[in-house]
Amino acid sequence: MWKKSKVTDQTAAGQAVDDSEGVQPDDKGIKIKSKVPGVMITQFTEELPEGMTTPDFTRKPIALTIQEGKFGCFKAKVVGTPTPTVTWSRATGDLHFHPEMCLQKYDDVTGEHTIEFPKVSPEDADTYKCFATNEYGRAVCTVVLNVISVGFSKSKELQKQSGEDVTDLRKKLKKRNPDGTREQKPMEPEEKIWEILLSADKKDYERICAENGITDFRRMLKKLNEMKKEREEEIAEFVSHIGTLKPIEVTDKDCATIELEMDLKDPSSKVFLYKNGVMVPFTIEDSEEMKHSLKQVGKKFIFKIGKLSSEDAGLYSVDVGGVNVFSTEFKVPEVDFAVKIQEVTAEERGDALFQCVLTAPLNELKWLGKSAPLTNGEKFEITVSEDKLIHKLIVRDCMPLDAGIYAAVAGIKSCNAWLIVEDPGVHFHAGLSDCKAIVGEAAELECKVSNEDCEGIWYKDGDEIKSSEGITISKEGTFHRLKIHKVTEEFAGKYKFEADGRKTESLIIVEDPPRFSTEDLEAFKIPATVKKGQKATFKLPYVGREPIKIQWYLEGEELSEEANIKFDHSEGCTSLFLTKLQRKDSGEVKLKLKNEFGTIEAFTQLVVMDKPTPPMGPLEIVEASSSALEFKWRPPKDSGGCKIGNYILERNQVGRNTWKKLGPIGPEAKYRDTDVDHGRRYCYRIRVETEMGTSELMETEDIQAGTKAYPGPPSAPKVVSAFKNCINLSWSPPADTGGTNILGYKLEKRKKGSNLWGVVNTPDDMIKGKGVGVKDVVEGMEYEFRVAAINNSGAGEFSTPSEFVFARDPKKPPGKVIDFKVTDSTYTTLSLSWTKPKDIEGVEDEAKGYFVEIRPAENTEWDRCNANAITLTFYTVKGLKSMAMYWVRVIATNDGGQGEPQELDNYILAMPPPVRPRFTDAKMKSFMVVRAGNSARFNINFEASPWPEVIWLKDGVPVSKKVTISNSEGTSQLLIPSAERTDTGIYTIIVKNIVGQESFSTEIRVTDEPKPPGPVETDENVPGTVTVSWTASPDEKRDDRLHYMVTKRDSTKTAWHTIGDHIFNNRFTVCNIMPGREYQFRVYAKNDMGASKPSESQKWLIPVKKEKFTINMPETKACDLQCPPKFIVPLKMHTAPQGYECYMSCAIKGDPTPHVTWLRNSISLNTNTNYFISNTCGVCSLLILRVGPKDFGEYKVVAESALGRAECTTKLTVRE
Repeated sequence: MWKKSKVTDQTAAGQAVDDSEGVQPDDKGIKIKSKVPGVMITQFTEELPEGMTTPDFTRKPIALTIQEGKFGCFKAKVVGTPTPTVTWSRATGDLHFHPEMCLQKYDDVTGEHTIEFPKVSPEDADTYKCFATNEYGRAVCTVVLNVISVGFSKSKELQKQSGEDVTDLRKKLKKRNPDGTREQKPMEPEEKIWEILLSADKKDYERICAENGITDFRRMLKKLNEMKKEREEEIAEFVSHIGTLKPIEVTDKDCATIELEMDLKDPSSKVFLYKNGVMVPFTIEDSEEMKHSLKQVGKKFIFKIGKLSSEDAGLYSVDVGGVNVFSTEFKVPEVDFAVKIQEVTAEERGDALFQCVLTAPLNELKWLGKSAPLTNGEKFEITVSEDKLIHKLIVRDCMPLDAGIYAAVAGIKSCNAWLIVEDPGVHFHAGLSDCKAIVGEAAELECKVSNEDCEGIWYKDGDEIKSSEGITISKEGTFHRLKIHKVTEEFAGKYKFEADGRKTESLIIVEDPPRFSTEDLEAFKIPATVKKGQKATFKLPYVGREPIKIQWYLEGEELSEEANIKFDHSEGCTSLFLTKLQRKDSGEVKLKLKNEFGTIEAFTQLVVMDKPTPPMGPLEIVEASSSALEFKWRPPKDSGGCKIGNYILERNQVGRNTWKKLGPIGPEAKYRDTDVDHGRRYCYRIRVETEMGTSELMETEDIQAGTKAYPGPPSAPKVVSAFKNCINLSWSPPADTGGTNILGYKLEKRKKGSNLWGVVNTPDDMIKGKGVGVKDVVEGMEYEFRVAAINNSGAGEFSTPSEFVFARDPKKPPGKVIDFKVTDSTYTTLSLSWTKPKDIEGVEDEAKGYFVEIRPAENTEWDRCNANAITLTFYTVKGLKSMAMYWVRVIATNDGGQGEPQELDNYILAMPPPVRPRFTDAKMKSFMVVRAGNSARFNINFEASPWPEVIWLKDGVPVSKKVTISNSEGTSQLLIPSAERTDTGIYTIIVKNIVGQESFSTEIRVTDEPKPPGPVETDENVPGTVTVSWTASPDEKRDDRLHYMVTKRDSTKTAWHTIGDHIFNNRFTVCNIMPGREYQFRVYAKNDMGASKPSESQKWLIPVKKEKFTINMPETKACDLQCPPKFIVPLKMHTAPQGYECYMSCAIKGDPTPHVTWLRNSISLNTNTNYFISNTCGVCSLLILRVGPKDFGEYKVVAESALGRAECTTKLTVRE
C-alpha cells in the first residue's frame, strides 16, 4: 500500500524556491530510478495516463570551482510530458535573481536551462538544487559551487563596512523622544529609501533600487536582512501578530487609505502616523475638520487621507509604541481628466463602453465597479491607446446586477458615471440586501423595480407572506417594502420578493446583543459618593442572549472577587459591591457586557470622601510693607472629595513661643495681615477645613514687614512739544512700585555730546505728576531726559533716556514732492520714485520722511502702505490685485507734521508694461502628421501684457467642441483626443490684447498607412522600354500627398531595386529592358505615414529569336528611312509638392536622330546643373530633384533635325 504525496502549487519558471516548496523530502511517494546517476525522481500518482511521463534529467549540472569575480554557470536539460517547470534553490538562504547577482535562462534552440552568476563572490559558495516538476512527478539533483577568494577577504571587509553602515543607520532611524514619538524633522533621503525597502515586497526591490540609484544590490540585501531582523524583534514587544499590509490606495471618493491588520499586545499602545518623518495629527473617526483619520475595526487599522492634493505625496509611516511597523510611499502623478467618463445605458446581455481621455500619458488607470477594483478578463476588457491618453473599459454581457456606479481613478483624480442596464421586461434597479436586526427593534427590507405598475409577492423560507399583525407590506411607486415592527427570533430566515418571473433574495439575521434601557443607564451614570470606610453598590439591569460575559473595571483595571469586592450576577441584572473603601479607590467604574453579537459598556464615577491634604506651597508674597503683609498659597492636592469650607490660620512672631489664632478666613487661598510691626518677621500655619474634618498644617517661611523695596524704572520720557524756551515731557509710572505708593519723580537732563547728567528738580522738590515742562534750556541746543520714581524707600532706577530734542520753536510741514512717477509695475507690485520737496524758510521746512498711500478706484478711503515714514525717495507697493485700478499719492513729513499729498495725474492699472503678443518658441512646427486614432497635441509658448485673449481656429472658423484647449500663463495647448481624417486642416492660434495681436498657423494632417494600388499592367510602347501602369490607390482622392514608388527585379538578380519614387501619376516608363530577361515590377503607395503593401505585375519577358544562320545576298535596293522629328508620347501636366521630386518624360522619333532641347519659360535648361536631363532610345526625361517655388512655369521640349522641327509643352504647378 502506498500513500499519495502532498503537492503544493507549482512555482512559476524563473522563480526561486526553497526546501519548503513543492514536495517535502520526507513526503512519501513512488521513488523511481533515473538513468542519470544522482537524480532522484518522485512519482505523484500510482498510474500514469497514456503518453504522460514524469520529469527526468538528460543532462544534470556539473560541480564548479571558480575564482572570485569570474563568470559562473550551471546547465541542465530535462524531459517529461507535460513539459516540466524548472526551478532552482540553494541550501542556505534565499536565491535572489538580479542582473548583477544571478540570472535564470532557457534556450529554445538547445533546450538548456541555465543559472548564471555574472561575477561570482564568496557569498555564492553553496549547494544548489535543480527541480524539474510537472503534475505527475518531480526530479531533483544537487550541485556544488566552490569559490576561490582572491587577495584579502573582500566579503569580511564588506561585512565590516556594512555593519558600520547599518549601525549608523539604525541610530538615525531610532532617534525618538521619551514618549516614543520621532524627532520632528524631515527625513534624510537615505533614511527614506531604507524605510521604503523595509516594508516593500521582494519583487519590488529591483525597481526601488533603480529609481534611487542603488547599484550594489548584493550589499543592499545583506544590510536589509540585518535591519529586518532587528525590526522584527522591536515590533514583537508591542505587536503579537501582523497580517494584511496594504500600500496606500486611492479610492473614487477623493481620498486615499492605508490599511494594516495587527494584534496589539497592549490595546492602549499609542499609534502614530508620520509623513516624511514629521508627525501627522489625525482623528479617531471621520471628520470634515481633520484631513487625516483613523478607523479601527477589530484588529484592522485603516488610515484615511481626505481632500487629496499634490501636496499629499510623500512617505507615510505607521508607528506603534515608538517602533515603525509599516511604511508606504504615495506618488501623485501630474495628470487630470481632459474628457471624463459619461453615463452609459446598455441592453441586458449587451456590452457597455466607458471611455476617458487624460491630459498626460499614464500606463494604466484604476477602474472600479461599485467601489470594487476591476481587472482585465472575460467580464471586463480594459484597453489603452498607444499614446497612453485614451483609456477604455468594456463591460461584457451586461446583466442587471452589473448596473451601478463605475469610476476611473488617475493619480488623485477620479470621475464616475452610472451604468444603466435595461431589458424589455420588469427588472430590479435595486435588489434586497441582507439585514441584521436586533430583538425588540424594527427591521425593513426594500427593493426597487423598473415599472411602477408591477405587483409582486413576498416569501419567507419559501412560504408566501402578507401584511399581518407585526408585519406591514407596502408599495410606493417602484419601491416595495416589508417592515417588521418588533423583531423576534422567529422572524430570522430567507426572504424573497418575486415579480414578473424575476426575484431577489436576502437574509434577516436576528441578533440579540447586550444592551441597557435608557432610564437605567442614566441612573447608573450618576456618581456614587461615600465616606471613607463605607461601602458602595452599583447595579444595572440588561437584556441580551445568554451566555453574556460580564466584566467590571475600576480606573481601567478589571476587578475580581476579593474580601472587599463582591459580584452578584442574576438573570437580567448585575451588581458590584465594594466595602471598606479608601480615598484611593475613587475613579471611573466601567461595566462591560459581551456576547456573540456584540459588546456594550456603561460608565459611572465612584467618589470616596476623606479628610483633605495640607495646603501646598510655595508661598507667593503679594505685599510685604511696613503696614501690611499679603500672601497667597495653593489649594491642597486632594480636597478629599469635598468642597473647601475654610482655611484656618495661626501667626507666630519670630522670637516668641506663642501662636495667635487668626480664625477661619473663608475658602479663598490668600490672606492680608494688617496687624504687623515694621521690621518684624512673622511665620504662619495654615490648615484646610471641609465637612470631613481638618487637614494637617502647612507652616510658611518667615516674612518680614517693611523691608526696603525701591520702585522700578518708569517708561522713557516722551516729548509732548518743544519750544525755544521750554520742552514739555510725559511718562508712565513703573510697573513695580516696590510694594508702596509712588511719592513723586526725579528728572535729569543731558546735552548731546556730553557725559554728565544735570538735575532738573531738587530732592525736596519732587515732581508729583507724570509730566513736566522743562524751562531751563538754551535755544538751539539738543537735549535728552531720564526720570526715576520715588517711594518710601527712596528713588529707584532711572528710565531709559528719551529721544534727543531741540530747544526751538516747532517746524513748518514740508511741501509736495517733485517729479512723482511710476518706474515699474507687475500684476501685484508698483514701483514709485520722486524728488524731495523744496525747502522754503518760514514756509516749508525740510522733509524728514515720506508716506505712500493708495486707494482702489472703487473705494473712497486711502490706505497707508508704510506704517513708519521712509527716508528714501523710492518705494515698491506690494500685494495689489491683478488688473485692478488704483490711485496713488505720496505725503512728505517732518517734525512739524505732514505736508500736502502729491497724487499721480492718472490712475494706475496693476499690470506689467504693455507688451505686444509674440511667440517665444525658437522653432515652431508648421506641419504635423498624426496617425488616425491617436491624439494630436500642439503646444505653443508666448509672452504678452496684459494677459491676452487666445483664440484657436480650424480653416478659419472656431475649433469644434471635440478639441480641448488648455490655456495658462504664457502657454496654450490644443488637444484632439482621438484624431480622425476629418480633423485634418490648418489650425491657427490668435493671441491678442490691447496692444496688438499675433497669429501662427500649422497644418495638422491626420492620416493612416495607405491602401495598396490596384492591379499592375505592363506594356511595350517603345522598343527597349516598358510602361508600367496601375489602378490608383483608394486613398489617392482623400490624400493629396499620396504618391507612388516602383521597384524592379529581373531574372539575373534576387534583390528588388527602386527605379522610380515620388510619382504622382499612375504610369512609369522603364528603360534599358534587355531581351531574354524576365522582369517583374512592384508598385507601392506612399504618404507621410509610410508605404503600403506592394502590388505586383505579371512577369515580363521579351524572347530572343534564334534562327538558322544563312546568308542571302539579295539585290541591294536603296531604302530611305528618313523622317522629320515627331512626338510619339507627349508631355503631361504636373503638380508637385514643394520639396519633392518631379519627373517629366516624353517619346520622340526621327531619322536622322533629332537634337533635343529643354526650356523653361523659353530659357534653355540643357546646361543647367539643377536639372537632370537624359535621352535614351528616343525617351527624353527631365528630373527635378527638389521642387521649389522657382521651378514653377511652362516647360517646352524642342526636337530639331535637318528634316524639320517639333515642339511639345506642359506646365508645372508647385504646391506648398
